[in-house]
Amino acid sequence: MSFEPSIVAFCCNWCSYAAADLAGVSRMKYPPNVRIIHVPCSGKVDQTYILKALEMGADGVMVTGCMEGQCHYLTGNFYTRDRV
Repeated sequence: MSFEPSIVAFCCNWCSYAAADLAGVSRMKYPPNVRIIHVPCSGKVDQTYILKALEMGADGVMVTGCMEGQCHYLTGNFYTRDRV
């Protein structure tokens, strides 16, 4: 049996979660081992959330947000980039 990593994805409401939602509506598939967590902005993802996900068994964590200069909250993605 091959290894299937468990991935937790923190997705910003305005860009990455909307893209994941559109993929679902379009019946595109993504692996069942990816768990999407909807957050208002990537800037709201604290390091403790990432550590907690790993502590609870996730093999990997990703934080996705808006492209630089496109954040709905202006600086949330820069804040995340610098902090995480």
